[in-house]
Amino acid sequence: MDNKTESEGSFAHFQGKEAIQHIVQVQADGILTTSETHGAETPGFIFAACDAARETAIVLLLIALLLGHFEFTAEQLFSTLASFACAWMFWKIGRSAWLCWYRLERLHRVMDEERNEIEVHRSQERIELKALYAAKGFQGKLLDDVIDVLMADKDRLLRVMLEEEMGFRLQENEHPLTQGLGAGVGVLITSLLALGGFAAWAQEGMIISAVITISIASFLGARIEHNRVINAILWNLGLATFAYCVAYYCMIQA
Repeated sequence: MDNKTESEGSFAHFQGKEAIQHIVQVQADGILTTSETHGAETPGFIFAACDAARETAIVLLLIALLLGHFEFTAEQLFSTLASFACAWMFWKIGRSAWLCWYRLERLHRVMDEERNEIEVHRSQERIELKALYAAKGFQGKLLDDVIDVLMADKDRLLRVMLEEEMGFRLQENEHPLTQGLGAGVGVLITSLLALGGFAAWAQEGMIISAVITISIASFLGARIEHNRVINAILWNLGLATFAYCVAYYCMIQA
């Protein structure tokens, strides 16, 4: 009778799937859970700075291009760009920190749900864990020993289920203020370069500073994510160039 009840519980927990199929489904759900409905941002001070730097470079460049179409003096245009950069910096700090807080709130909710699963469906969690490590190549007594060690510590088990089963990267989550500070630093450095370029060589100076900023930010971001550096630089520069050309074309047609 007990075996039948446990079997029915396992069936309900796995939703009619095999253990390994259930893990695949949970991993897919985990990927969706970690994505932000209000914008995606990889955790980390440096990545936040790089992302903010890229955005700031193209935004300031487009604003300078559009405002240059009107009768602004160089001093007025410089003052307008500086004022916008200041306001933009606080917006990016707040948004980046909020996205990080939003992500941590989701993570804590999932942790509570998984902790409850471990308490209520412990035998099913063992089956999931065994299927997960069997897929990694563990077998026989070694597999049983590994599972016994993991099941003996609830905190370790929770961490394994979150990272291995659901795909969370727990060590990469930073404090929201750290994330926001990174975005602020990115905006500040980019704004100083852009305004310095404008003061020295007007619109051409901003273009040069934007190319340098986007290239460096794309390089660092790609290295952090272990992506192809050249592709990242070319794609970001290409998108920035396309946006600039569209704005320029619309401006001369107006």
